[in-house]
Amino acid sequence: MKRIALILAIALAALYGTYRYSKSRTHQLFGTIVDRVETEKKVVALTFDDGPTAYAVDEILSALGPTRATFFLTGFGMHDSPAVAARLVAAGNEIGNHTFHHDRLVLKSPSYIAEEIESVDRLIRAAGWNGPTLFRAPFCKKLVGLPWYLSRHDRIDVTWDIDPESDPEIDHHTDRIVDFVLARARPGSIILLHPWYHGREPTRDAIAPIIAGLRARGYDFVTVSELLKASRRGDE
Repeated sequence: MKRIALILAIALAALYGTYRYSKSRTHQLFGTIVDRVETEKKVVALTFDDGPTAYAVDEILSALGPTRATFFLTGFGMHDSPAVAARLVAAGNEIGNHTFHHDRLVLKSPSYIAEEIESVDRLIRAAGWNGPTLFRAPFCKKLVGLPWYLSRHDRIDVTWDIDPESDPEIDHHTDRIVDFVLARARPGSIILLHPWYHGREPTRDAIAPIIAGLRARGYDFVTVSELLKASRRGDE
């Protein structure tokens, strides 16, 4: 019985370790993953996940003003609101790939992973984005198949180092979201927000104060592609 209990304990520990590793923001089995960059320049990248939705785009673009951000969009969102993605590009923002269905790409077939990514690439090009097409995994989940695909296609997996919405005590309060970001931002940070859907009003209301607060501290905002160029880590 003791041996069986030990084997079960080891198996559970291995499963838990695999689960934790599968959502790491800083490591993956193959290819390049970036949660922030090392730079002496006071620059940060503001990134928005999911969407787009037609009902939130005016509010988001108004909050951004002249500031450019990187939007990691889903394929189903662009399919439902194709004009919104084009508006984001026309305003000078960068569009990244967040898969078509926003599935966790763990234990998926190579063909499924490829179609989830490549179908969104086509929608991004149709929206008018001609720059590098960055990728962000839904829920940051990956294990073997997704990193292998990304490495074979020279794709960087972009994560983040600042996520105020990960704490439910912060997520629904605009002032706490702003304070969280301002307290943790440093040169090279990648900030994650989810502003697109109903119920995300506190996040949308936080965009302008975050920008104002960081600019007051001497920070400039760049797209993720521009941030990667500022890195001291070569082509990352």
